[in-house]
Amino acid sequence: MRIALCDDDKTEQEQFIQALHQWDADRTPELFVSGREFLEAADVFPHFDIAFLDIYMPAENGVDVAKGLKDISPETGIVFVTNSSWHAVEAFSVNALHYLVKPVTVEGIRESFLRLTRLRSGRRERSVLDISVGKDNYSLYMDEIRYIQSASHATEILMQDGRVYRVWMPLNELAGKLNASFLKVQRGIIVNMGYIEQMGTDSCILRDGTRLLLSRNDRLSIRAAYDNYAFDRLARMREQEWR
Repeated sequence: MRIALCDDDKTEQEQFIQALHQWDADRTPELFVSGREFLEAADVFPHFDIAFLDIYMPAENGVDVAKGLKDISPETGIVFVTNSSWHAVEAFSVNALHYLVKPVTVEGIRESFLRLTRLRSGRRERSVLDISVGKDNYSLYMDEIRYIQSASHATEILMQDGRVYRVWMPLNELAGKLNASFLKVQRGIIVNMGYIEQMGTDSCILRDGTRLLLSRNDRLSIRAAYDNYAFDRLARMREQEWR
């Protein structure tokens, strides 16, 4: 994901990065001190997913910069960051996602990304799992988690892109934070049913070829739960096709 911050104040850039990393330590913005510099980078593919723009910059107006961005990359989400709310109405004339008054907070950043997710998914929210790994905090999209497994005294979260997060939290405690797409297939493993390619009598195979054994005592209920999930998912897909 490409994230941009266009703000000529270095101190406020640092405050923004700190708030962003408190929400998700994996996300780092590309920094710009002028609208011209930002628009040149915005014209490079892949385009920015989201851009945080200061309205007040020397000899530049953030709203005008946003209008230039719309011509280059209309799909980029725009969030205005400024010291007052005087230009809020003008800002939303370019269909901005959000308008944040400085100092930027973790909640303001969280809401900005949530609005971007809603916009991209047709107003359907993507479920997020908030975790802590040491001093770092992460917000993981649940639909990007393949499965979760116990590992000694910790729990490992395996992502679709190969990342692995190790948290010091019991598997059962973490399970309480997951949505209905997750299924416990054995004592130490919870799988995202969206990644199951084949459900067999004693195991399931994920899309990447990983084979996970099913609990011997719960095989019938596990397969029944997956059948219900698959049926509901197919029904939703057909409903969308009919619209």
